[in-house]
Amino acid sequence: MTLITSIHNPRVRHLLALRDRREREQAGQMLVEGYDELALALACGARPLELYHCPALMRDPAQARLLARAQQAGAELIELSERVFARVAYRDGPDGWLAVFPLIRRKLTDLSLSASPLLLVAEAVEKPGNLGAMLRTADAAGVDALISCDPNTDLGNPNVVRSSKGALFSVPVAEAGSDETIAWLRQRGIAIVAATPAAEADFDQVDLAGPLAIAVGAEKDGLSRLWLDQAGVRVRIPMQGRVNSLNVSIAAALLVYEALRQRRARQA
Repeated sequence: MTLITSIHNPRVRHLLALRDRREREQAGQMLVEGYDELALALACGARPLELYHCPALMRDPAQARLLARAQQAGAELIELSERVFARVAYRDGPDGWLAVFPLIRRKLTDLSLSASPLLLVAEAVEKPGNLGAMLRTADAAGVDALISCDPNTDLGNPNVVRSSKGALFSVPVAEAGSDETIAWLRQRGIAIVAATPAAEADFDQVDLAGPLAIAVGAEKDGLSRLWLDQAGVRVRIPMQGRVNSLNVSIAAALLVYEALRQRRARQA
């Protein structure tokens, strides 16, 4: 097993470079940090290229069993000194686990849908933390897929991985343009519900139980005119206070769980 003790090692420089979107896209690689995230990725069948670990930072010696699992999945195992791991870690309080995975690149045609799919569409979301939070919601609610349209942040952003708690690997995801996505939804008979504060209908007063794509937009400007015009229904979340909207990830969670509630009620 290789041991790296120098922060000037070429592997260390590559790990640091993968924090940059351009480098991720050119290399076709992404970073995943954290034991829980890595364990979920492996459980979902993802195959790491390299696994970096620091025994001095591990919080539970039993976690070392993950090394064998990663190696069986094809990963090269590399040990880092505590100083070097502190250099390459991208989050506070690192736990001694970091891996390089192939970048997730799925098209709409790669998605496999249920008979009555529930999809979450995120148009031009800017903040990686919000996209990651939506992935966590999608995983928890059993959403068929999350589609990132005209993305301002890529799915391989380390903070998307971190905030999703690894759900990036458990939820089918795809990146596509808005025109392509709308046409794809239409071809499959999937209705579009657009979330916007300007809507007249409250989100819990419309039918969300059928094949459905819930569309939410960018943090500042919301959904584009294209999505608003193409949506079969526009819905709002009632606001009783002085602010006029919720964080996009919170809004998405409310809409997804209302759709889930309606589906369960219809099956009862």
